[in-house]
Amino acid sequence: MVKEPLFFEPVFKERIWGGESLKQFGYELPSSQTGECWAFADHHDGQSVVKNGELKGKTLGELWETNRELFGSIESDRFPLLTKILDVETDLSVQVHPDDEYAKNHENGELGKTECWYIVEAEEGAEIVYGHHAKTKEELESMINDGNWDELLRKVPVRAGDFFYVPSGTVHSIGKGTVTLVTQQNSDTAYRFFDYGRRNKEGNLSELHIKRSLDVITVPTEEFPVDEITIQHGDMDITTFVKAAHFSVFKWDLKGKSGEINEDVPFQLISVIDGEGTLFKGEESFSFKKGDHFLLPAEFGKFSLEGNASIIASHV
Repeated sequence: MVKEPLFFEPVFKERIWGGESLKQFGYELPSSQTGECWAFADHHDGQSVVKNGELKGKTLGELWETNRELFGSIESDRFPLLTKILDVETDLSVQVHPDDEYAKNHENGELGKTECWYIVEAEEGAEIVYGHHAKTKEELESMINDGNWDELLRKVPVRAGDFFYVPSGTVHSIGKGTVTLVTQQNSDTAYRFFDYGRRNKEGNLSELHIKRSLDVITVPTEEFPVDEITIQHGDMDITTFVKAAHFSVFKWDLKGKSGEINEDVPFQLISVIDGEGTLFKGEESFSFKKGDHFLLPAEFGKFSLEGNASIIASHV
């Protein structure tokens, strides 16, 4: 069994709404419109690659196929999660995601998408679309047909440190001036049903998916308040954001030395969003810094941390 953290090289995606804010994580970006960093990715549109140790050069997908013991030998036809960091310079289109059953039947066996957002940065006045105000399906269709978007869309102000749980069926959009870490099901399926009337470089309006959006939007909007629970573990605060069917997500705020941590989940994904530190396991030590993403494999066992860092951790 591998007993060291596996550090991954991210995959970057250029987006018309992206910018250069991801440079703050120490990345070399492909362009000035880099919208997405896929930190942990096993997808036909991108594979993150191990950059240390005996498995260096292996993709996450290859490890999932040939070294399933690293993930607690859990059963699935694909790695279950996808972790991204988004740099949103202009508002994203308003979208909704299907659940697993709908995606399986309409998207060639693709997974549905439930996700969650941790707001790393937000400009003053930044906001998101999170839900809608229609009470019935008929009212929803009427407001869409009449173009009553200001009345329909539920907008919420955001600031750094906010967390949102976004199940499939939730109308949503991340607003401009934000950097967001996303933990989600391993899917890139989204239905766009409003894009502010914007046109692409060729002068064409964005393609919309109104029928499928109407098929999957939850009406009325369900509320999913996040009940954050924080405990102290040595010099580290551990905040639980969500424990859901598809993932559990936590924030570790390290300010000195953590107490001993026992890795007792199939695997853990670690994204360092600020600061730096060291992971200690027995006589070995592994340094990490802002912008690093590493996986703690199954049966990693006991370890401790030291430093000053903010970390988002997740597992199934």
